[in-house]
Amino acid sequence: MTQTDSFDDLRDLYQEVILDHGRRPRHAQRLEAFDATAKGDNPMCGDRVQVWVKLDADTIDRVGFEARGCAISVASADLMVETVLRRSRADTKALFEAFRTLARTGVCSDCAAALAEPMERLAPLAGVHEYPSRVKCATLPWHALIAALDGTKEASSE
Repeated sequence: MTQTDSFDDLRDLYQEVILDHGRRPRHAQRLEAFDATAKGDNPMCGDRVQVWVKLDADTIDRVGFEARGCAISVASADLMVETVLRRSRADTKALFEAFRTLARTGVCSDCAAALAEPMERLAPLAGVHEYPSRVKCATLPWHALIAALDGTKEASSE
């Protein structure tokens, strides 16, 4: 097996992860009890998301979302929930910044060691950097989450 074959296999695996989470999100649910919520909208492609967050002091206890849009946007929301559960607001914001870098560049060279495990979980979305219009699809749920945590209620994919 050549290095190119390994790269292609990894890319295929990542595509499967995105399609799986996009078609069958595990965390797509509206929370009945929540402390914060925000909506995100990407008018350029029609992606829409709303997130609900339940906090336990400064820690994210539960997150639910409803999303309408492409597989990348839905998969990103689903993988986001998996990575932010039981994290503090500050850790979540640091993770968002690292993920935004990953989505824009395909790498996260300045990621702190504490973010290695969650960033590995988000690695399937690294390929969106090759398609600049898709970066906004991947980051929209994160913008909505940060807006909810900041109490701003609405987010854009900018």
